[in-house]
Amino acid sequence: MYCNRFRDKELSALGLGCMRLPVLDGDENRPDPAAVQEMVDYAMANGINYYDTAWGYHGGSSESVIGEALSKHERSRFFLASKFPGYERGNFDKKEEIFEKQLEKCRTDYFDFYLFHTVTEENIEWYLDDELGLMNYLLKQKEAGRIRHLGFSCHGSFETMHRFVKKYYENIEFCQIQLNYVDFEFQDAKSKVEYLNNLGMPIWVMEGLRGGKLAQSCLGGEKLLAKSNPDYTPANWAFAFLETIPGVTMILSGMSNMEQLRQNIEFFSEKRELSDDDIATLLTAAHFDIQGKGTVPCTACRYCTAKCPQQLPIPELFGEYNDYVYNEKKTVPRSDMAAFPEDKLPGSCIGCGECVKVCPQRIDIPEIMKKFAAMIK
Repeated sequence: MYCNRFRDKELSALGLGCMRLPVLDGDENRPDPAAVQEMVDYAMANGINYYDTAWGYHGGSSESVIGEALSKHERSRFFLASKFPGYERGNFDKKEEIFEKQLEKCRTDYFDFYLFHTVTEENIEWYLDDELGLMNYLLKQKEAGRIRHLGFSCHGSFETMHRFVKKYYENIEFCQIQLNYVDFEFQDAKSKVEYLNNLGMPIWVMEGLRGGKLAQSCLGGEKLLAKSNPDYTPANWAFAFLETIPGVTMILSGMSNMEQLRQNIEFFSEKRELSDDDIATLLTAAHFDIQGKGTVPCTACRYCTAKCPQQLPIPELFGEYNDYVYNEKKTVPRSDMAAFPEDKLPGSCIGCGECVKVCPQRIDIPEIMKKFAAMIK
């Protein structure tokens, strides 16, 4: 595993994202402790020293299970990151309680990296509000040595990111953005990269495989890419694209099993960069795949499901919807949706819009649910 330097630290180029850990009985709120322990032990033994969790991951269970797994290892051998859940207004009034609980769940006295979580159009005003006092509180924790480095993750627009950086530039050391060869142009990640590079602010990457989609295929560009390196898997091409982007210091991947972990660690044994021709091939494939077919750009982050009063399995429904749209099918046989209870079908959406407020991809979820419901015959 090669490393990238961040200030006085050597960070593994690949970090273990803890939002998609292996789970028990298909329940996303129940990470499998034994499987997580096995993965962490293997990661530690093979060079991964960065672990990224958050208050809301796995229904609030991620911090606990990763804290337990990492407690078996010497604290000085790894870097631990978590985040403040600013997507809920009420959490700002409980910042002290939440931070203390995070330390307890993670079984640590300090966080190496701590982030303002998912800065978007919906919560930017809260994050910028001095009266809510979050920045001052976190700076005090940093002064006390309980936070070593402070950053933020941004799912919002370029303008939203700029507003945040403009106010807090002196105190923010890194920025975590959604970056992959689909979103480089689709969500204008290119402008964010250029802006951060101009500031000299290191880039942390999330959704590098776009919820696993880019690990399955190169979106139709396989034959052209194979001329350059026939041994690369789709995931390899996606990672190599990220390694080519200037300023990228940390690439996070939400690995869900040992096979994914082993393959990714092997690939990151050395840095691999792409030619301009291969980058052009990937960007062209992304353009035709995503922008040309009208699929929903869902990454299965599950922020929406936590807000849905109907408790709809939105990412799973979008997976079905995308399959039919991608294959240009106009109707969905009701029998094909038999795996979903009647009250969990898209027609059960009440259109309240609570999900839209927290969606990092800016998806009009009620509108898609309406379209999907009309397709089911």
